[in-house]
Amino acid sequence: MMRHVPRRLGMIIPSSNTVVEPETARLLPHDGSVTVHYGRFRVVEISAAATSTDQFALEAPVGAAELLSDARVDLILWNGTAASWLGFDYDDALIAAIEKRTAIPATTAVRAINARLEKVQARKIGLVTPYVASIESRIIENYRGMGIEVVAAERRDLTENTAYAKITPAELSEMVRRVARPRPDAIVIMCTNLAGASIAEPMEQDLAIPVLDSVKTAFEHCMAKLAGLP
Repeated sequence: MMRHVPRRLGMIIPSSNTVVEPETARLLPHDGSVTVHYGRFRVVEISAAATSTDQFALEAPVGAAELLSDARVDLILWNGTAASWLGFDYDDALIAAIEKRTAIPATTAVRAINARLEKVQARKIGLVTPYVASIESRIIENYRGMGIEVVAAERRDLTENTAYAKITPAELSEMVRRVARPRPDAIVIMCTNLAGASIAEPMEQDLAIPVLDSVKTAFEHCMAKLAGLP
């Protein structure tokens, strides 16, 4: 009998992210059918400053993806949400560069979120982030360009990435409840260093509104892609 070989999911995460790995571990199927392998590149703060934007120059994540390709992963995920404020074309360029360098299919957390928003036909969303106003406003503008209105937003005005992980699921739940008041078509918890995976489904059931946590949505998107691979 041939030995079952699990699918390998490669994830690129910001160097200071402490949420993705434990949250993903909880989401993994228990049958061992998928294993996850991580690569990092340096990201320590998120702001409108050039030093923050420069962290996301394509060579850094592409280099991390190239190292992941040594593990012969089946799919590479950029598990970060920078494209939400840098512009969605950032992810288009990153995916193209990763696939050219590694010959491995690639996707991103923001692409997963946007695919889910399209699936639920969301035109009005609530937005939960840990970011400062300048980053939040860029996200709102980018979604407006897609024909999606942010009708309510909650932020924590933090720039240090490690601080995002200290926001508790209970605090996130309250932020989600507040942006739910105008009854948006969906609510997005935008940041992969927020511990929102565990609250997304309970809040969705309680509010009767789709709640898209970045880590959970990206993982589910990747599971569907892996299932479709030959």
